[in-house]
Amino acid sequence: MHLRLIVPSDRSDRVLNTLVADPRVTSIVRLPGAARRPEGDVVECDVTREATSDILTWLKAQGLYDEGSVALASVDAAPSRNAQAAEKAAPGAPDDAVIWDAVVDQAYNEAGGSWVYYAFLTLATMIASVAVITDSAILVVGAMVVGPEFGVVAALAVGIFLRKGGLTQRSLSLLVKGFLLAIALTALTALLARAVGWVDVSDVTAARPLTGFIWRPDRWSAVVAVLAGCAGVLSQTAGRGNALVGVFISVTTVPAAGDLALSVALWAPHQIGGSAAQLGINLAGMTAAGVVTLMLQRLIWRSYLKVKRRTGARVEA
Repeated sequence: MHLRLIVPSDRSDRVLNTLVADPRVTSIVRLPGAARRPEGDVVECDVTREATSDILTWLKAQGLYDEGSVALASVDAAPSRNAQAAEKAAPGAPDDAVIWDAVVDQAYNEAGGSWVYYAFLTLATMIASVAVITDSAILVVGAMVVGPEFGVVAALAVGIFLRKGGLTQRSLSLLVKGFLLAIALTALTALLARAVGWVDVSDVTAARPLTGFIWRPDRWSAVVAVLAGCAGVLSQTAGRGNALVGVFISVTTVPAAGDLALSVALWAPHQIGGSAAQLGINLAGMTAAGVVTLMLQRLIWRSYLKVKRRTGARVEA
């Protein structure tokens, strides 16, 4: 990870000396007096993922979060010998280390809400409703990929696990408002389509061999939701964002919302409960799995570091 720090001048030497003395840190650069807002020295360095949380915790104790500045960026490749030596000095594997400050910051960003989030969720739900009408598995997959809800689900899991009430409330509120708006707009669109003769209730109630599973949740719905929640949170904490696409394709939240909107608009009451249950099972399963995954990651990492300390490995506090 690349760190760009703005350090108040009275702490610059202390911060610089500490970074230089840590073998898990390399490529250290100091630009005295270069920063203007806030004022101070600019210090840049590369830190192994395994050491990043330790370094950030120490920097926070030095007041840099309040009186200076801390920015993180992922380094895609560092083939130099110095970088390789720093990696060898850090215990564990990079993917196993969770940078908790980055996870929390990302969670707050996801829970912030924007018109783009509402737009993507609404568009995904509308695509899912067309998939239901046409019984198209391909459109179901497309709706899953477009749906942006997993980031908010992950933020909800982070808020619950770290006991951050504000984050939990914001995430839950955004999920509820987002799905309510998407379902309402999709239902309105379905009513307009029925008014012009494009669809009727038989399009929803007819046999749908490829998409009928959407409103018929079973035990496997919960299993898939739990597995997807674990995979999604792991992909985010390990910096493996490309794995999230697979998570999007595996969960039936958006398709269930599309089916629910159609069932309400065209009035297919026997499917309303099933679609709502499918949506609830997936959201609840992913959230619970996310919380458990975060708990296990912290427990396993701490246990690993304790073992390393006992065997004499260097671990900075």
